[in-house]
Amino acid sequence: MKRLGYRSRLFFILALFAFVPSIVLTLAWSGATAWLLPRVSGTSAWDSVAATGAKALEAARRGPPSADEERILAEHERQLATSVSYAHRFEYLTQRLVPGLLIVGIVGLALLTLLASRAAGHLSRQLSRPLHELVGWTELIRRGEPLPAVANARGAPEFGVLREGMRQMATDVETGRRAAVEAERLAAFRESARQVAHELKNPLTPIRFAVDRLKRGVPPELADAVEVLSTESARLEAMARSFAQFGRLPEGPASDVDVADLVRAAARTAVPSHLSCTVESAPGVPLLHGHHDALSRAISNVLLNAVEACGASGAITAHVSARPARGGREIVIAVRDTGVGIAPERINSIFEPYVTDKTGGTGLGLAIVKQTVLAHGGRVEAESIRGSGTEIRLIFPVDDTATESKGGAP
Repeated sequence: MKRLGYRSRLFFILALFAFVPSIVLTLAWSGATAWLLPRVSGTSAWDSVAATGAKALEAARRGPPSADEERILAEHERQLATSVSYAHRFEYLTQRLVPGLLIVGIVGLALLTLLASRAAGHLSRQLSRPLHELVGWTELIRRGEPLPAVANARGAPEFGVLREGMRQMATDVETGRRAAVEAERLAAFRESARQVAHELKNPLTPIRFAVDRLKRGVPPELADAVEVLSTESARLEAMARSFAQFGRLPEGPASDVDVADLVRAAARTAVPSHLSCTVESAPGVPLLHGHHDALSRAISNVLLNAVEACGASGAITAHVSARPARGGREIVIAVRDTGVGIAPERINSIFEPYVTDKTGGTGLGLAIVKQTVLAHGGRVEAESIRGSGTEIRLIFPVDDTATESKGGAP
């Protein structure tokens, strides 16, 4: 036998709660009325009074009554006759009123049943439809599909709260799912980078030693070839270092880092003198608990990309600030350049490993930046206008108990 749906079961339960008391009360009322009315009419009692009164009148009239006694007996006889007549009328009405009351009770029961069924149907719809909708949402969340927009929300206000909670849960689940996929992908990239770095470093060391020996006694006709070997081996060594940096997460003990001082130090070493570089720090920026060397490399990589974007001329501005965030505050390091900018179709892929448009580049500079920021629980953002420059933002979460740095402009 096919099992009834939730809405049908709910309807029957609500209907039973309404029907059973109504039927019991109607039957009890009708039965009590049918039993009580004949007994309150007093017809039998009046019949007995009439019979005894008639005997009393007959006995009183056997002797010669006086005129007053005759008048009193006549009046008593008339009152008895009237009372008996009323009693018989009431009995007549009672005999015909009981079926009418039963009919009224049945009609009332039918009306009450109709109203109860309508109320039960309305309540079952109000409860079952939102629940059925939310059950469908759980399946969508399980499959990772977006939840539909609800134009006309049904059900009690509590279902609206439940919908918002499920939307937030779906967002959190999707964020966690993407984060897990991204972590797996980056782990695969890091493993391949470690292997490449290892394979490059093994032959590079003897090659560099051999090139250095050749430089000391190379014939003039081989000088250019040896210089090419030296340049290319140095480039391979730099590439191996990049792969090695990308292949490992920040390690070692963490400490409180003054981000503003870190940006100033990186700017002094990464930005050449022919470019204008300004480092600004808002007051009250808290210290960041993290890995100093990894953060320094990440900031240097962002500044080096800004330098390459500016070319021979341009300006670079680095701004360090703090702002409120959910659960505390967050530090924002924003590096803006006036370079050539990035095409809109490439802006979302600049932090991906091995993505580059530079000749001889590895595409790992900004990937290392992203990996470092993610390792500190943060995120990266980028905005660019083609021909007007680019802004890279490194955002790190900090709690409300973090110590504030000295801040201020340099």
